[in-house]
Amino acid sequence: MTSSSDIFKEHLEFHQVDMRQGWHTPLGYPPGIEQKFLAGCLDEPNKKGNRTRLLRFLPGARTETPFVHDYWEEVYLLEGDLIVGDTLSETTSYGPHTYACRPPGAFHGPFRSTAGCLLLEIHYY
Repeated sequence: MTSSSDIFKEHLEFHQVDMRQGWHTPLGYPPGIEQKFLAGCLDEPNKKGNRTRLLRFLPGARTETPFVHDYWEEVYLLEGDLIVGDTLSETTSYGPHTYACRPPGAFHGPFRSTAGCLLLEIHYY
């Protein structure tokens, strides 16, 4: 049996998502990359929970180093372009309706976007 403290996603029916407000730059990310939480809570120190978020890159935004984390990550590119890799090595460009599923410990990135992009991400332990 689960208690209310074990439930990290609330019951949400269809509702309009305000795409103009509620965005902020995630800790450790450069300006031009912003997130908006849709549901859930990821408790990284205690390694439990899950969250769904939107992540957007403004045109020209980029990260400089690869990422690695200890939770699962699913990413769906809704719109725009996402370039994986850096200019010093091989790069691959992806467009809308592409998907990635990464297990804990998988290195990924760095990332950049020429025109900007919008990603739907699900993170969970």
